[in-house]
Amino acid sequence: MNKLIGFAVLVGSLLLGWAWMQYDDFLKTPLTISQESVIFEVPKGVTLAAVARDLQEAGLIKDARYLQWYGRYTGQANRIRAGEYRLTNIMVPDDLLALLVSGKSVTYSLTLLEGWNIRQVRAAVMANEALQQTLSGVDSEELMTLLGLPGEHPEGRFFPDTYQFTRGMTDLEFLRRAQRKMDQELAAAWAKKADDVPLKDPYEALILASIVEKETGQADERPQIAGVFARRLEKGMKLQTDPTVIYGMGEKFDGNIRLKDLREDTPYNTYVHTGLPPTPICMPGRDALHAAVDPAPGKAIYFVAKGDGTHAFSTTLTEHNAAVRKYQLKR
Repeated sequence: MNKLIGFAVLVGSLLLGWAWMQYDDFLKTPLTISQESVIFEVPKGVTLAAVARDLQEAGLIKDARYLQWYGRYTGQANRIRAGEYRLTNIMVPDDLLALLVSGKSVTYSLTLLEGWNIRQVRAAVMANEALQQTLSGVDSEELMTLLGLPGEHPEGRFFPDTYQFTRGMTDLEFLRRAQRKMDQELAAAWAKKADDVPLKDPYEALILASIVEKETGQADERPQIAGVFARRLEKGMKLQTDPTVIYGMGEKFDGNIRLKDLREDTPYNTYVHTGLPPTPICMPGRDALHAAVDPAPGKAIYFVAKGDGTHAFSTTLTEHNAAVRKYQLKR
């Protein structure tokens, strides 16, 4: 009997030793990934046991039980968080578990460009496969209500920037971030407004900034462009800016502005109406916002595109007409 007990103890010890060696080997062995990295998703509410089984079935670890045991031993079994995780071929199980507990999910990015209008913004958001789409069939008026801004126009209300997010963020949550960012940037710009700028409130600054944004892609010209418009507003002159006409034309715009377009009475035609248009015409960036509230000093009240991305500025109509002949008519 004693021999039998001794034999059982020996066998048990050998099995325990073998199991410990397997367990120790498991903890030291990197994940089985043929390429440099893979994306692994942990759904909401899932247990470590289920995650371990999925990892084993995917061929990333050899034995799910060892990962479960290690999770329980370290107290991390109930702390894993849902998300998408980038697993690399140099990770060992300890690294893997630490990543799953950290919640450092894979991030995606979407860039909203300066000068985009609301249609372009919504198209880019809708086309992003990592965002959860909830706004299909929701028009712009409904969108602003969902954002807590009922009755407000959506144009220019979203800040152009590159935004990072994790898979599953809704399109509404994304747009809310961009809308709040614009509110912050506009408030920061308005706080630095020059005393002599003829703008009544931040919304007027946003409108003017959107026009400045569309008029030039040259950052150093924006304060000059804004200065021309500020002086025109102060003098009661029409702004006479083509981007507002184009915006008012909507989908009718085919790349050319004709004389009849300049005479068409739309709310956005600044050749017909004095003052600012009723809403922004695009998303202005930070430079345009600051130019609108603090334009460059000077006397110029005209400018014309030179054809190289820059503009010629004039203080009199005679000078302006000469610049038009030089840079526009000869082209």
